[in-house]
Amino acid sequence: MKRVLHSFKHGQYLLALLAVMLCGEMTLAQSAKITIRGVVKDARDRMPIPGAVIRISGTTASTATDGKGAYEIVATINGTAVVTISYTGYSPYSKTITDNVRNVTINADLAEGALNLNEIVVTGTAIATSKRELGNAISTLSAKDLQSATATSVDQAMAGKISGAQISQNSGNAAGGISVRLRGNSTIAGSSDPLYIVDGVIINNSSDQLIDLGGYTQNRLVDINPSDIDRIEIIKGAAGAAIYGSRASNGVVQIFTKKGKSGQAVISVSTQFRNNSIRKKLDYNHYPFRFTNTTAGDLSQVPVQRYDLQDMIFQSAYGTENNISVSGGSDNTQYYLSGGFLGNQGIIGGTNFHRASTRLRLDHRFNDWIKASMGFNYSLSSSREIPNGGLVEAYGALTGFIFANNFIDPNANSVTGIYPSLAPTGLLRTNPLEAINRFDFKQQTSRFIGDFQLTITPFKKMTINYTLGYDNSTQLATGFIPVGNTTPSYATGYSRRADRIGLLLNNDLTASYKTKIGSAIESSTSLGATAQTERVNSASITATQLNPVSQVASSGATVVPLEARSTMNILGFFAQQTFGYKDKIYITGAIRNDVSSIFGANNRWQYYPKLSGTYILSEEGFWKNSSLASNIPTLKLRASYGQSGNLTAIGAYDRLTNYTNVSLPGLPGSGGPPQLGNPDIKPERQIEKEIGLDASFLNDRLGFEVTYYNKDVKDLLLLSTLRPSTGYLTQIQNIGTMTNKGIEVLLRAVPVQSSNFKWNSTLIFSANKNKVDNVPGGLVTFPGGFGQVAAVDGYALGAFYATYFARNADGSLLLNPAGFPQTEKIGRDANGQPLGSNRLKVIGDPNPDWTGSFTNEFFIGKSFSLRMQWDASYGNDVFNFTRRVGERDIYGGLAGYEAELKGEVPKGTSAATYSIFEKFIEDGSYLKLRELSASYDLKLKLLNDKPLRITVSGRNLLSIDNYSGWDPETNAAGQSTGVRGFDFTEVPIPRTFALGLNYTF
Repeated sequence: MKRVLHSFKHGQYLLALLAVMLCGEMTLAQSAKITIRGVVKDARDRMPIPGAVIRISGTTASTATDGKGAYEIVATINGTAVVTISYTGYSPYSKTITDNVRNVTINADLAEGALNLNEIVVTGTAIATSKRELGNAISTLSAKDLQSATATSVDQAMAGKISGAQISQNSGNAAGGISVRLRGNSTIAGSSDPLYIVDGVIINNSSDQLIDLGGYTQNRLVDINPSDIDRIEIIKGAAGAAIYGSRASNGVVQIFTKKGKSGQAVISVSTQFRNNSIRKKLDYNHYPFRFTNTTAGDLSQVPVQRYDLQDMIFQSAYGTENNISVSGGSDNTQYYLSGGFLGNQGIIGGTNFHRASTRLRLDHRFNDWIKASMGFNYSLSSSREIPNGGLVEAYGALTGFIFANNFIDPNANSVTGIYPSLAPTGLLRTNPLEAINRFDFKQQTSRFIGDFQLTITPFKKMTINYTLGYDNSTQLATGFIPVGNTTPSYATGYSRRADRIGLLLNNDLTASYKTKIGSAIESSTSLGATAQTERVNSASITATQLNPVSQVASSGATVVPLEARSTMNILGFFAQQTFGYKDKIYITGAIRNDVSSIFGANNRWQYYPKLSGTYILSEEGFWKNSSLASNIPTLKLRASYGQSGNLTAIGAYDRLTNYTNVSLPGLPGSGGPPQLGNPDIKPERQIEKEIGLDASFLNDRLGFEVTYYNKDVKDLLLLSTLRPSTGYLTQIQNIGTMTNKGIEVLLRAVPVQSSNFKWNSTLIFSANKNKVDNVPGGLVTFPGGFGQVAAVDGYALGAFYATYFARNADGSLLLNPAGFPQTEKIGRDANGQPLGSNRLKVIGDPNPDWTGSFTNEFFIGKSFSLRMQWDASYGNDVFNFTRRVGERDIYGGLAGYEAELKGEVPKGTSAATYSIFEKFIEDGSYLKLRELSASYDLKLKLLNDKPLRITVSGRNLLSIDNYSGWDPETNAAGQSTGVRGFDFTEVPIPRTFALGLNYTF
């Protein structure tokens, strides 16, 4: 690490350049102070717009409107300046002022825009930038976009609202895990989730599984209350993410929380009541007979009573969410304070999730050139979990359900209280009702996210920003299975306690200088440096053979303790330069330089360049002076190139040869490791090219954005097998490549707009083609899919690679002599029957051909609104492992087995096809009614005529699909990058109804 710290000396060049810029401003022209005030309203309903941002060109002065839409700002200008008033989702308003007046009133009526090219975004530098200048695509979401989502987490609320993003819910648990993929996967062994930044703080969104719940894990974004979010900016491509360096290969999601506005205190309260229920049950076996045995020739049956286990496992669940916030302040000091509580039951009996949170934001301006901001968020979340999958362990409620004979009464004996085993002899699994009523699995997370930001404007055109970000979380998980239970491996009891303490710290310093060169050229220069630290300490203790009267792990006869510690440090530097010509041509170049303790000694420094350009063709004179201007008011062409990195596929010490601990009689020892270190290891690198077009039509009532990208990923980090002569088995190497090619289309329209009725419509279409090449041996399988999911050369990541039907030349099934279908083998015998070991091939692809969404909002009068969002996924396959087990003769709990009992197919068919995995690949395409909400603003004298908003909403109300399982969207492997679309008894996504009230006074 000494080399890493020593390399900080390269920062002297940044400081030297900064000093040159400072010297360039020693002589300033005479400037004038001007006070600007006004009110900002919605052009349709004339209601005030709180939070609209007012900026003045050529200065760093900015402010926001208060709860009444009013603002006041004092700025120093020289000559003329442009005042811009903007709000996310609205077309901005601009007006030019001169320095010959001292007081100016500027009122603005903002109309919702379809293209929003002038929307202000932050792209990692201290200078806020309008979208018109960017050569890369960037998506934005406002608080309004999240309000009606009825979601428990920020990432869940984002689903269907971003072009180029596939956001899916992996589990229907109360805190359901979410996967976010921006323009496809960018790694094989690491995480494909984007880098998340909240108010300048790089935060942890890991999905750590401290106790085995069958693949399900929580995202840590669930710790953040969506009600505190003001807006979200999503950077999808490498060109936009390049200045974030080695952690931005999967894109960047920047979350900005709400701030206070000057004026009297504004108090907002909201409450919501929810009902969650299973949307669809699996068709189960109702047939009132079963076979006496599994002998193929014996067709004798005996009568049985069948039980609907799903009715006993799933419940109608309820939840509440309550939030309160107070904000206000003076011209120099503003504050925002909020508190919230979410209590949500899961649809599996006995499960729940609770989150209590509080957030504080203080902003203070000391004088004309120094302002500071600080904030913190504290949350305490807890959950009661029931294991539901069987990827690693054989216990759990839904695991027990699918391996059960549903002709056995699952209820405990009324006298002894003992639960019967429902599984066939020799294949024990947990009684699902025992898992719900006797297992005790819990998780708790205490988390503090804080930031301090200082902005200095030493002179006009220069801004220096410092940000200190801090994210500390403590996760604790406990699991308990009592002595004397129906699990196959823990009949003598099981207890586990595991904790994880994570700390992320980032220090960011940026200096920005914005000026004009002559009358036609604008220049914007940014320099920055960052120092980041990530520390993780984890420990666990697992015990079996428990004391019958104790639940703690220390009471076990067999106790296994584990502990791990890791530290990662990153130093980074960047420089970015933008030139603009006559408000129509913009060129941006940047370079980021990273050095990290994770990199191998021979590859310490990593460079990430970026280049982008924008040409706003509609600003040309020939365009403005022709009929084109009235038909197509705005037309922007853009292109970009960029590189970024990914560190998630390597651990803090994978560059080293790490020896293992060995216990010797009375002495500690070390043993030779199976994995050899690699001093040449470096982060995975993404290289992306992007071109796009933005246009508006019909007087900006119709906006169109289209982007094509080509993303190449090289230096993938994978385990490579070594020759035995090396003395080691494996080594992590930079080997393998991946490509993503795709198109993103966003269409926004305002088909109808009047004072009493408005209709907004948004259509999103995204298509991505992923391909993996040059992986070791041409094939890497993933344990999270029982080895049936893989990275295969020439195919998309996560392809289903397994057995398939043997067929005749005409494509019909090749039956064995007993008349059953069979698996294809590597050879054929003299009779044409399969011979030898199983032949494997790619039998399915979980990656969709395209995804899309269609959202419509209707505003009727000033009081009523209706919103509807449909999400679609087309062309993706699902591996229905649940059906594979449930239709097998020895379990037979699903309706698919009834054909064998009824004699419609020969007895033994289910056993013969059990190992032919091609049979269980299904079409996972779906069209979902993701969100539906209706709101009404009720005004009563009792409430001082201030509106009480009443909202009725629903989530995941309807799914149109041909999938036989619970839900084609879930994934048994949780947030796994490589394993997608693998359905094995994961909790289905619930249908949610909610009634909410919101009042501001």
